[in-house]
Amino acid sequence: MGSASPAPSRQPRTQADRRAETRAALLDATIECLVAYGYTNTTTGRIAEVAGVSRGAQIPYFRTRAELVSAALAHLADERVRAVHAHFALGPVSLGEALDVLWEEHQGPAFDAALELWVASRTDPELRERLHRVEHDVMAAIAREAEVALGAFARRPSFGDDVVFALATIRGLALLRISNGGTHRSLDALWAETRERLLRLLA
Repeated sequence: MGSASPAPSRQPRTQADRRAETRAALLDATIECLVAYGYTNTTTGRIAEVAGVSRGAQIPYFRTRAELVSAALAHLADERVRAVHAHFALGPVSLGEALDVLWEEHQGPAFDAALELWVASRTDPELRERLHRVEHDVMAAIAREAEVALGAFARRPSFGDDVVFALATIRGLALLRISNGGTHRSLDALWAETRERLLRLLA
């Protein structure tokens, strides 16, 4: 009877690993604070507390809220593009399935955190400039993912305008969850109706 193979030994965490983990924890905490407390109440102290690090330990990574928010913007953008890619990478999709992916992308905390930043940017020119730049990159990345997933449909000349129109419609509908206090059931019904209209318009 042979002896059991020894369990593979775990490599010790390096300083770079620990730094990456702390940075990720701070960015995740920033997003969590934006959703839970809003932009105004998302302070560096609160972010450090939620991340489970001391204020002194936070400073080497991000000295100010502006630096944290800028990095969180990029972090949010990466999360949104990864979420879309994860769905579209499963293979060719129909137009209806693509619309469902875009709708789902506007339902979670990443969208809520982005919304907080959009509202705050109305009176913050620096934040607005950064947000517009990131949004442009996100929309371009999502359009590229959709183009690959939709195949021949995406090669028609109006495809870029179609993506902008669909995203604007989806974003407006998603806002009803907050502005009108809509329930998931009522929003699901509205989405089903909106989806059918988009299919007729875009097909």
